Amino acid sequence: MTEASGERVNIALVIAIVAVATIGGLLFGYDSGAVNGTQEGLKSAFGLSEAGLGFTVGSLLIGCFVGAFLAGKLADAMGRRKVMMLAAILFLVGALVQGFSHVQLLFVVARFMGGMAVGAASVLSPAYISEVAPANIRGRMTTIQQIMIITGLTAAFVVNYYLAAAAGASTEIWWGGYEAWRWMYWMQAIPAAVFLVALLFIPESPRYLVQKGRLDEARIVLTRLFGPAAAAVKIRDIEASFSKDHRPQLRDIMDPVKGGIRPIVWAGFVLAVFQQLVGINVIFYYGATLWQLAGFTEDQSLQINILSGVVSIAACFVTIALVDRIGRKPLLLIGSAGMAVTLWALVYCFHNGTLDAAGKLQLSAELGTLALWAANLYVVFFNVSWGPIMWVMLGEMFPNQMRGSALAICGFAQWFANYLIAQSFPVMAAGLGLTITYSFYGICAVISFFLVQKFIHETKGKELEDMQG
Repeated sequence: MTEASGERVNIALVIAIVAVATIGGLLFGYDSGAVNGTQEGLKSAFGLSEAGLGFTVGSLLIGCFVGAFLAGKLADAMGRRKVMMLAAILFLVGALVQGFSHVQLLFVVARFMGGMAVGAASVLSPAYISEVAPANIRGRMTTIQQIMIITGLTAAFVVNYYLAAAAGASTEIWWGGYEAWRWMYWMQAIPAAVFLVALLFIPESPRYLVQKGRLDEARIVLTRLFGPAAAAVKIRDIEASFSKDHRPQLRDIMDPVKGGIRPIVWAGFVLAVFQQLVGINVIFYYGATLWQLAGFTEDQSLQINILSGVVSIAACFVTIALVDRIGRKPLLLIGSAGMAVTLWALVYCFHNGTLDAAGKLQLSAELGTLALWAANLYVVFFNVSWGPIMWVMLGEMFPNQMRGSALAICGFAQWFANYLIAQSFPVMAAGLGLTITYSFYGICAVISFFLVQKFIHETKGKELEDMQG
């Protein structure tokens, strides 16, 4: 036990809960990143055009925005833990079927299932962590979700690299008569099974239990977390934060006095959408393709992906050190400024590159080095700020009464924007070129700075019951 804000905090239990909940983040990252090294295999197996590849890759994201919306609502009906268990099952089944698929439609359906799991885990893991962690360390605990997302992405990059190297190429046979790219998906089944089993050993969110009137169960969980005296006070505070006349509903996001959607939901919407409009997932989903466009070999491109993942994890540790000290909003502003500068540096590199006889972009040694530095600094700024902070804030910024509904809306918006970016990048890169494509992301990074200044309010150190809508 440790003392925090007058409470006896069972830090070991908090860490155990966070460790289990963030396995969902690891799977989120792995499922998102696995496709990065499988695109040649997908093209070969299914005979895909660039547009077809974009849809096949993006089908995960269609499932994500459906899963995020449904998870936000189901979390209020079934509980946070049960919905995460459902997500674990979808992760497991989706990974196995994607690897076995020989028909594009079946692969897309399996990828959609995996996407539903990703969307559910993305909104519920940070929300669940926020609902069990004490306020003074909540930001640090929730930021671990982003570390696990990047760990999952990096794991996917490492697995992809070594499987491709072992087989000779991602499209070559590796083991059991199956191509290496299929094994890149099957590897996810191991952590998915671990996630499903581990969820059996953590408690339900006490906020959900109070919402459902299961006060004795909530008291047991809160007593284990904070001690009996603090548990009694917290139950009263949580009860007071819910409406007396109805259970949480989607209409809670509407302002009953002024009409329209509440400002706090618009603020969450801005965070959710602009996290994607700055183009981060182009690096994650299409990193290998991007670097090959810039003149690197497939082998070099996969190594660059691994480097980006390691850099991302290191950046998240900076966030852990700062998020509960300087706050969420300053980190968002720093990230927006840094991403804008580095994105425009990439625009400069791509603009000054040349085309070979086949029309493929080539960068000089100097421009290639600058592009590599700019891309990795961009990843650093994102993962110090918008990467983890968006999820931290979505998990904590909404009042208890509307948290599930607001997460449904903002999670849907985040993944829909993610889908649009992933779907449009191959077409934009081929039709407009990397210079114009990255100019768009750079403009969005500049806009995000001013939106944070205007719409985002600090949540550092506030109890969830004190959040205002």
